[in-house]
Amino acid sequence: MRITKVYTRTGDAGKTRLAGGQQVWKDSLRVEAYGMVDELNALVGVVRAFNADLVGKHTSAARLDDELRWIQNKLLDAGGILATTPGQVFKNMPQITAKDVSRLERVIDTCQKDLAPLKEFILPGGGKVPALLHQARTVCRRAERETVRLSREEPVDAAILKFLNRLSDALFVLARWIGKTQGEPELLWERDSTTA
Repeated sequence: MRITKVYTRTGDAGKTRLAGGQQVWKDSLRVEAYGMVDELNALVGVVRAFNADLVGKHTSAARLDDELRWIQNKLLDAGGILATTPGQVFKNMPQITAKDVSRLERVIDTCQKDLAPLKEFILPGGGKVPALLHQARTVCRRAERETVRLSREEPVDAAILKFLNRLSDALFVLARWIGKTQGEPELLWERDSTTA
């Protein structure tokens, strides 16, 4: 793909074209879904920017960057699929597959080996990179909700729903894991046990 001009003025009236040519309103469910995936991808990029300062200081930071780079590529794939008119197929069309979901599960399982089981909810935080990963997790859940909403109205590849669901779990575990490997504190939810 080659982009030679950023603005085209074709969307000035509030509509955009999906891959395949279908014109839709910019606030349609499909545009909302791939827009949320794009927002998530941008936030993962922010996490990588903060994590870049730690690469070379912690081996875990380099591993995290590798995983996040792969995740960003898969999010572009998911966004491309969601931005395509249902039923349209074109050469070199991106894919989200069961293998991608399995890779996320392997990341979760591997990182979990280094973590103590949770006995209580944790407060999102634990340093800059873990806190941003927790934020990415919540944006991922929103992207998942938007994609589920779309799937109730139009065809959506089920693999994308599985991928987003598993990705939010992976971002949660990666937040805990990177925090632990870098010596950041993990704060548990302190339930207010007083009665009024």
